[in-house]
Amino acid sequence: MITPVSDFSSDNLTAEFKELVHSYLQHKTNIVISLKNVVKLEEQTVEMMAALQEQFYEQNISFVVCEVQLPVQAVINELDLDGVMNVAPTDTEAWDIVQMEEIERELLGGDEMS
Repeated sequence: MITPVSDFSSDNLTAEFKELVHSYLQHKTNIVISLKNVVKLEEQTVEMMAALQEQFYEQNISFVVCEVQLPVQAVINELDLDGVMNVAPTDTEAWDIVQMEEIERELLGGDEMS
């Protein structure tokens, strides 16, 4: 689980986050990102997270965001990404989603999830 300790207030932090997430993708590791400490995200950062999630799912790897604060959820909704991004209210529910997706992938024999 990745839990940023503050807002993504600079391009450097956003770049570091993206690099860290890419390392999970390269190792084909499921990821849960807790945004419990983040009260502000720029639109481009939310869009980047949605694009990263898509990259993970294209490779049959789970990418779930959890504990999203209301201001961040508002940006997600504003960008109309609430139906696209996999967001869970708690970290426990996020890990449940990861487990369910793993089971679904096993049942489908590695085919893409529907």
